[in-house]
Amino acid sequence: MYLIEDKGGAIALMLASLFFLGTWPAVMTLLERKGRLPQHTYLDYSITNLLVAVLTALTFGQIGDGKTDKPNFLTQVSQDNWPSVLFAMGGGIILSLGNLATQYAWAYVGLSVTEIISSCMCVVIGTTMNYFLDDKINKAEVLFPGVVCFFIAACLGSAVHSSNSADNEKKLADSKINYELKTMLSENGEYGSDVEPDSQRELEIGFGSCQKSEKVEAGTAEYLLQLEKERSIKVLGKNRFIGLAIVFFAGVCYSLFSPALNLATNDQWHTLKEGVPHLVVYTAFFYFSISCFVIGIGLNLWFLYRPVLGLRKLSFEAYLKDWNGRQWALLAGLLCGFGNGFQFMGGQAAGYAAADAVQALPLVSTFWGILLFGEYRKSSKKTYTLLFFMLTMFVIAVAVLMASADHRKN
Repeated sequence: MYLIEDKGGAIALMLASLFFLGTWPAVMTLLERKGRLPQHTYLDYSITNLLVAVLTALTFGQIGDGKTDKPNFLTQVSQDNWPSVLFAMGGGIILSLGNLATQYAWAYVGLSVTEIISSCMCVVIGTTMNYFLDDKINKAEVLFPGVVCFFIAACLGSAVHSSNSADNEKKLADSKINYELKTMLSENGEYGSDVEPDSQRELEIGFGSCQKSEKVEAGTAEYLLQLEKERSIKVLGKNRFIGLAIVFFAGVCYSLFSPALNLATNDQWHTLKEGVPHLVVYTAFFYFSISCFVIGIGLNLWFLYRPVLGLRKLSFEAYLKDWNGRQWALLAGLLCGFGNGFQFMGGQAAGYAAADAVQALPLVSTFWGILLFGEYRKSSKKTYTLLFFMLTMFVIAVAVLMASADHRKN
């Protein structure tokens, strides 16, 4: 069995996990914005997410000879370690519920802000729990200032969202005013009498939104209206508190799954019988992913026939025929699977509180949001200033949290 034994290797795994866990939400968001139903995307994602755990357990978990206190994966699955297995599976259930919630929150609140708020809750609640579960393995004088930095960054993120929402509302209001002005001038004969009826009809759709074949510039009102037309989850005019409630629910779930894995692998509550070795990280990750898979598949099959938030009702047969973007959904599952696996491996070596530094993933998600989706494009100077300070604080937070890492002695 291969285990990370040094602090440098643990930090390298955390950085890789940070990139993967910040990228897979962008892939899922892209598919939703292109019109693919979130149920279809999550069903595909769940398959490859489980595949990563199985392959990891059968490779890294089987390399070399096992030890009495650290048996190989296949040896451990036959041992009487069900209390720890249940902790691992509980963590998988919690994470699956959180991931399920965020696939709707991304549409309602936006990729960057969803990740910021949920990551803040994860660090403030989950990291504190992991610090005490790990017998204070991390340096408190370094760890908790990092937690404070995350909290400040999250507050700045909320301000970014508020400012950007106000910018978007102004864009849409100006677009409506411009349309009404053009209509008034046309009626008075001042805008031009040669306006074709079809052109007038195009102006009426979305307060003058772009034609279907026309590519509009990101950040404009026309872009926002075209996005609403194409995406699978319709959000314009919906109550924003729905999205925030979903985000906070996801944040609570994210806060609890890492401590559950910590308990599964280190048995701080002494639930195992005497002489039974603790779950190695690969065994815990395997059981964790199985429960994550079962919940994800079960709930999304239910949502196919009992959709929520105004999505249309479909069948399992329709899902099987939907190959549009399937490869990207499968890629998202691989990225999330490896991201979680690397986080757990790093946490086993350097402490789960330090491994929670991957919750700086909004750095990565914000990058993809700006690059792929044009978030904050054509926003106000106020929004750009807040965005800069938010990203700066996240950089400081992840550096401080990683600096708190120490080697696990037992």
